Amino acid sequence: MNHNHPFRRTAALALAATAALAFSAACSDDAETPAGNAAAAAEGGPEAKNLDGAKKAAQNVFDRFSGGDFAGAWEMYTAAGKAAITKDDYVKLNEACSRKGLSITLSSARMEGTDKAVVIAKQLVAAQSYTMVYEETAWKLEPAKEGLALYAKGADKAIAAQKKAGTCANA
Repeated sequence: MNHNHPFRRTAALALAATAALAFSAACSDDAETPAGNAAAAAEGGPEAKNLDGAKKAAQNVFDRFSGGDFAGAWEMYTAAGKAAITKDDYVKLNEACSRKGLSITLSSARMEGTDKAVVIAKQLVAAQSYTMVYEETAWKLEPAKEGLALYAKGADKAIAAQKKAGTCANA
């Protein structure tokens, strides 16, 4: 029996070509897409103002954070969050004290009104709630009051405070 049938070779080549095309398209660089507007950019308009939109945006910010893209995570903060700490200080603080490489996953979420969602995220065995706020055309992460208070100190004092409290992962 001949296993090199022409149809099998053609099918195998077609499958390999399709896989290569899909892989190369998935790996394209879209550097002009602004952080925090992934869904809006993909659809050519605003992010969906519903629970699914909030969950997608939350997972995006958690992926950026756990992957060490702190500047990208900061871009997805609310206007109040961005006003509380500069991007450079946020990056400095998190490079000094945050765990990188541990995935953060959503475990549940709910809407609170029409422009706010509460999401529960887990990292290892710990869970924490976060608030996503719809600003202009995108979902943004609203820092907790404790985070805002820490950010108000500036990066150097915030790092020192976290080290003193034993909450700086890299100390």
